[in-house]
Amino acid sequence: MIKITTPLTREQIINLKAGDEVFLTGTVFTARDQAHKKLCQLLAEGRKLPFDLKGQVIYYCGPTQTPKGKIIGSCGPTTSRRMDEFTLPLLKAELGAMIGKGGRCREVQQAIKKYQKIYFLTYAGCAALLSKYVYSAQVIAFADLGPEAIQRLEVKDFPLIVAIDRKGENIFQGVS
Repeated sequence: MIKITTPLTREQIINLKAGDEVFLTGTVFTARDQAHKKLCQLLAEGRKLPFDLKGQVIYYCGPTQTPKGKIIGSCGPTTSRRMDEFTLPLLKAELGAMIGKGGRCREVQQAIKKYQKIYFLTYAGCAALLSKYVYSAQVIAFADLGPEAIQRLEVKDFPLIVAIDRKGENIFQGVS
C-alpha cells in the first residue's frame, strides 16, 4: 500500500498509477451534487470558495446522521458520474483529486489527464466500515443542504484505489 497525505503534491500525483492501492491521511472534503453546483456557481461568479481547492481531495459522499457517541455516520461513496457535469471547473481551479465509485465520462477522463489529477475509488457497500477511518468531521459550508453539506473530514489511512491516473490510464478501460 502507498501512503499519501493531503493536500496532494505534484510529486505524489506523478507517482500514482492506475490500480495502485493507497492509504490517504489528512483532510478530505465531502461534496455531492448540490454542493458541486454551488461551488461551480461561486467559481463562475469569481467569488471565494469555502476552502482552497489547490491539491485538495473531494469525496463524493453524503454521510448519514451521526449516531450518538460517534464522529460520523456511515460515509460511503456515491456514484461519481453524477458529478461529471461539475468536475471540469473544479479541476481547472486546481482540485487535486476526487473519491467516488464507478467510471467517469470521456470528458472528465480527458480533463483528469489534461490537468494532471487523480480519480480514486473507495469501497462501495462498506459505508459503516469507512466511517472508522474518520477521526474528525465538521460542516464547513452549505449547512442548508443537510447530508449534502460540505464537511471537512480528517482521515487516517483511508483506503483507496487509483481508478484514473494523471496519464489518463483507467482501470475501467475495456469494462462495459
